[in-house]
Amino acid sequence: MPDTMIKICGLKTPEAVDAAVDAGATHIGLVHFEPSPRHVSLNDAAKLRRRVPDSVKVVLLLVNMQPAPTGEALDAVQPDVVQFHGNETPEWLALVKEKTRYEVWKAWGLMNPQSLENVLAYEGKVDRVLYDAPAKKLPGGNGVPLDWSLLREYHHRIAWGLAGGLTPDNVVDAIRATGAPLVDASSGLESAPGVKDIDRIAAFCRAVREA
Repeated sequence: MPDTMIKICGLKTPEAVDAAVDAGATHIGLVHFEPSPRHVSLNDAAKLRRRVPDSVKVVLLLVNMQPAPTGEALDAVQPDVVQFHGNETPEWLALVKEKTRYEVWKAWGLMNPQSLENVLAYEGKVDRVLYDAPAKKLPGGNGVPLDWSLLREYHHRIAWGLAGGLTPDNVVDAIRATGAPLVDASSGLESAPGVKDIDRIAAFCRAVREA
């Protein structure tokens, strides 16, 4: 089985970005969504993006953004991946995928077996689905695990990853329960909302490798 990919999301400082890269993350996530405590401006996101070596992919997270601002954000940051975390339609994401050179991901709140089937509307429209806990006040970063049993032995038709309340303490169990090819952590690596803990980033990456 190939190594599990690791995405550390919601990074806001050069120190946090460097820590994620040094710890072995394969992807780092930058959140451009003002209500989030992990929000970074496009200018700051572009600066952080330039710190990241070519060996690590940069994911820009957007939520329900209109077409023109979406284009401005992509032009400013030049990420490797654009992750949509709102109510974006399959048709819109297919257009983004067609018209840009970016990998397109869709975060999907997983509530029950039916929601697992509903995501198939995005088959062929996105490069990856990121399963998360159902949205609360914010569309992600709420620290709530999803029901891993929904994914056990499921035959996936879309490349996927696992998010939702992952921490250094539970990520090994999550991988073993689901076979996730990619794991994504954010609030579970923080000492306060939006403040990444360098030691927890390292511990998370170490736990994934040991899994």
